[in-house]
Amino acid sequence: MDYVSALLPPVVMAVFFISVIRVIVKTQGGANKAKEDAAVDAALARAEATRHPSPDA
Repeated sequence: MDYVSALLPPVVMAVFFISVIRVIVKTQGGANKAKEDAAVDAALARAEATRHPSPDA
């Protein structure tokens, strides 16, 4: 029975990892894709604006 206790943690981690990957793949795209893309674009624009201040300031 030692082999069961030795194999259980890797099997549990493999199942967890596969389920996380499946959730990530399933949530790509869909109804929220445009909202997520807009949020990323806004964050990138803010980062770019702080790196290159406008000459008006």
